[in-house]
Parts: sequence; structure tokens; C-alpha cells
Amino acid sequence: MGKKLRQGDPWMPGYRYGALLPPLSLNLVVTDTARSATFYRDVFDADVHYVDIDFAALRVGPAEVMLHADHTHDEHPWYPQLVAGAPRGIGAQIRVLGIDPDETERRARAAGAVVARGAEDKGHGWREALVRDPDGYEWAVGVLIPPATDPAGPA
Repeated sequence: MGKKLRQGDPWMPGYRYGALLPPLSLNLVVTDTARSATFYRDVFDADVHYVDIDFAALRVGPAEVMLHADHTHDEHPWYPQLVAGAPRGIGAQIRVLGIDPDETERRARAAGAVVARGAEDKGHGWREALVRDPDGYEWAVGVLIPPATDPAGPA
């Protein structure tokens, strides 16, 4: 792990937080943890557990998300590409079911965020919106629509 700029102790020891993580969680390397945490709170209505200059912990819908600042990964092979401005998340899309896409789109536009695709009904049974965070990570958030919500199940 790279350098830390945080002054003082974190909100809890890393091993304790690690033990609390669900079997699948996200770790995004970002340019500014405070800016990103604010974005997730304002646009996705995330529950922000903790933020400092190095790290943020939050929950977006059912997903536990960690944000690490670039400098914390200065020993990682990605680091030169990150600080050179390489696009982040190209080819990956974070999909979360259970977040209102219309409300998310409204909040994203109000926050000046990139809405890659506004809320629309999709053939795979979701009404979804595609929104990019300040570092370019794309999130598809949505809710089930018919026929996926049909009690008899999809045809």
C-alpha cells in the first residue's frame, strides 16, 4: 500500500473494516475522496460511513464501496497511468438494482454530473440510468419493470 496523508487514526482499524465487508465489495481509486464521497451522497443517496484524505467508506444501495485516493496506490503498477490521466473504469460498468433511476438522473443533472444515458426502460427488464462519477466510473442504477416484475416470472 502507498503513502498515507491522513493525520491521526482512521475511524477504525483496517482489519476490523475488512472483516465487516460483504463477500463482494468495490474499491475505486479516485483523485479526491471527499469530492467523490460527496458525489455519491448527493447523487446516489449513499450512506457515507467515513471520509479522510486517503480513504472513504460508503454504501450505495446494497453495495459497500471503498474509495482510495491515488496517492495510496503509488506503489501499484497502475499508478503512472492514473496520475497521467488515463480513463478510469473503461470497459466496466457498476450495476446496482434497487436505486430509482429517474431520481438519480435528476440529482446527477443538478450536481453537474455526466449522465451517459438518461432513465429509460430496457429490454433486460430494468428501468435504468447511466451516470458517471467525477473520475469517470460508470454506474447503471435501476429498478425492475414488467415483465421482470410479473409475479409469474419473465416469459
